[in-house]
Amino acid sequence: MKRIVTIQDISCVGKCSLTVALPVISAMGVECAVLPTAVLSTHTMFRGFTFRDLTCDIEPVAAHWKREKIGFDAIYTGYLGSFEQLKLVSEFIDGFRTPENLVFIDPVMADNGKLYPGFTPQFAREMAGLCGRADVIVPNLTEAAFLLDRPYRGEGYDEAYIRELLKRLAGLGAKQAVLTGVSFAPGELGVMGYDARRDEFFSYFHRRLDASFHGTGDIFSSVAVGALMRGFPLEKALALAADYTVDCIECTMNSPGHVWYGVEFERAVPNLLKRLEQ
Repeated sequence: MKRIVTIQDISCVGKCSLTVALPVISAMGVECAVLPTAVLSTHTMFRGFTFRDLTCDIEPVAAHWKREKIGFDAIYTGYLGSFEQLKLVSEFIDGFRTPENLVFIDPVMADNGKLYPGFTPQFAREMAGLCGRADVIVPNLTEAAFLLDRPYRGEGYDEAYIRELLKRLAGLGAKQAVLTGVSFAPGELGVMGYDARRDEFFSYFHRRLDASFHGTGDIFSSVAVGALMRGFPLEKALALAADYTVDCIECTMNSPGHVWYGVEFERAVPNLLKRLEQ
């Protein structure tokens, strides 16, 4: 069985970050080890949430794993909340990387043209350095703009613009760069990627849903890296992740009295498992 370690925070209630990564990856038949960077009572869309920073635990946990000779087939990073965490995760990658394993980085830090609270352009530049150590990176359009220190264009772009962004993202050092939330036509939304090794582009689009929920980016990335561990090529892994994310949103929209703080990804797991075996 393949083993992934995912490094990100855990919101105890909120259907995001480790709260979705662990069950989704496990359901896909892949062992999911976790290295929490912080513990929150809920995600940050709630009021009055509690927060405990776990930065000081990263090095001791990594050292213990080293002593136990524990290795990983993939290293998957999500939300990292400080410069120190970027540094420690970079060192973790150096310590656990092998010629065979995969480094998958989701540079969670911005959306809709703005950085998340607490982040700065300097943080984005440091995140760009971490992305340069990855095999696969999956920023959204806003994150790509900050990683490349370019103006954000949320609409009115064409395929040539996205191709240029992808090549510049790969220029940071990643072998494969993927942009999420891409649309070239009304009513569609999807992903476009670039494989720098083969100098090839690829894309996958689905219909755009008139709804938005917290945590869907974490679900997308978790399914993508899980599918890669199941032997899917990146293009098919991204398609599976996109379809499952849509399933999660539709299940939630069709569920009377659904919670506001995330999607009912649990209801959509049977669909994911069926697609996984097709």
